[in-house]
Amino acid sequence: MGSAGTVAELVQRQWGDHRPGLRHRDTVLSHHQVASGAAARAALLADLLPAGGEPHLGVLLDNTPEFPLWLSAAALAGAAVAGINPTRRGAELARDILHTDCRVLVTERAHLPLLDGLDLPGVRLLVTDTDAYAGLLAPYAGAAPGDTARKGVGPATRMLLYFTSGSTGAPKAAICTQGRLAAAGQSLVDHFGVRREDVHYICMPMFHGNAVIADWAPALAGGAAVALRRRFSASGFLDDVRAHGATYFTYVGRAVQYLLATPERPDDREHPLRLGFGTEAGAVDAARFRERFGVRLVEGYGSSEGGAAIQRTADTPERAIGRASVRDDLAVVDPETGEERPPARFDRAGRLVNGAESIGELVNRGRTPFEGYWRNEAADAQRVRGGWYWTGDLFFRDADGFLYFAGRTDDRLRVDSENLAAAMIENILARWPDAAAVAVYAVPDPVAGDQVMAALAMREGAAFDPSAFAAFLAAQPDLGTKMAPAFVRTVPAMPVTATNKVHRVRLRREGFWHGGTVWHRGPGGTYAPLDGERLTALLGEYEAHGHPAPGTRSPDGAGDPAPSGERG
Repeated sequence: MGSAGTVAELVQRQWGDHRPGLRHRDTVLSHHQVASGAAARAALLADLLPAGGEPHLGVLLDNTPEFPLWLSAAALAGAAVAGINPTRRGAELARDILHTDCRVLVTERAHLPLLDGLDLPGVRLLVTDTDAYAGLLAPYAGAAPGDTARKGVGPATRMLLYFTSGSTGAPKAAICTQGRLAAAGQSLVDHFGVRREDVHYICMPMFHGNAVIADWAPALAGGAAVALRRRFSASGFLDDVRAHGATYFTYVGRAVQYLLATPERPDDREHPLRLGFGTEAGAVDAARFRERFGVRLVEGYGSSEGGAAIQRTADTPERAIGRASVRDDLAVVDPETGEERPPARFDRAGRLVNGAESIGELVNRGRTPFEGYWRNEAADAQRVRGGWYWTGDLFFRDADGFLYFAGRTDDRLRVDSENLAAAMIENILARWPDAAAVAVYAVPDPVAGDQVMAALAMREGAAFDPSAFAAFLAAQPDLGTKMAPAFVRTVPAMPVTATNKVHRVRLRREGFWHGGTVWHRGPGGTYAPLDGERLTALLGEYEAHGHPAPGTRSPDGAGDPAPSGERG
């Protein structure tokens, strides 16, 4: 069976295949039933989408069978799916739906409260777990993929509009065509040897590119089955793997840590799982995972927009990501001049010793598959400059050409593998009447990514009240679930640069050790001073994962933190 040029072709190949194709709890659908369900939804979608409008639909669902069914339906109908993030709130959530010109929004009753009070003109709502939805779909039950596949669907047909970082404002919707998604799936089939008898376990949220591009697409391309978990559960992970016979899964770094934090069991290695693929696990946790569960984790890097990819090979050093893929001409350059940075040097302990000169932005100087952002020419121009694709990520390269991730070029934060914009959080915190000035910035997470830290300059006569601050956060309707500061510190006055911009470099350098009280957010959203046992436990987390705590003092008493590239 040759490679398919479109996702629609891959969906049509499922017709007549009566092997199990989709699993969720006690539900098992054959590949044929998946194709049939997709065809019915594609026929319904064709009738619902207004003539002359963009063929876009939003999907605001947890990982239920309806999500992959609507992905497949959209492929047949030549429509594009915008995965809507349920951690967004209020006007920001409405903006995501309207910005991507969604004419239909597929959701479920559990998410209806998120939509209460939102003004969504021209958007048709489908609530999948209702009698009304079943009745709407029933007349199309006899549809076949060949009948509902829209003429003219080709590799260049838009398939996904998935939101990437909102680091410079609102999140941008990256375009992914059917051709690129089908090719990405086939590439992973070839790289990992995906078999028809495999079962891909999808426990990462399907509104995110990780689950769709790295888990669902290779299963579809390789004829493998998928098994869904509504939301990730560390305690339920192995039970699911065994129940569904899962052989492959994708992850982000925090998920691996949560799995390692579960109580060890004598049967931890008794399962069919053979491979995990993802990002941000870190070498220490990857080794622990393999030792405990007997499963190899493969770390990869691919910009969400598809503009650059790094592949891990057998000879990749432990802390490196890998080398450039064969189609890419990757370089680490000075973000200002574009000049290539010199190779990294390491001491005997493997620590980077020339970070100041070796760390730069990763660019792709070759032909890039980046397909642009939806209705955002300014962002397109910022991403592709001088014929190069600029990733926005910092890297360094060793003498053998292996690439190491070192952070991000701007003020975005990556919390639990979601990119957040500091400015948007600052705008919310600035509503607190006791704050005269607010700055939000990233401090390294002990395992991977970032945690949110807020610096507050209090109004004259005001003191930081942790209970009042927690109550204020709870009352903000547009504060997403990942946005609440993990750490809060107060400053006499907000430090600024010569150009009167907040001096975030200084704030990051001071970290936890600026001489005043740092408040740490605990269970239930309460804040308590970061001292005593709480501080000892946190420092222990950093030490256990081989990372310096933010602002850790060097032996000579200097206050500079370790370069971000040394976090491993």
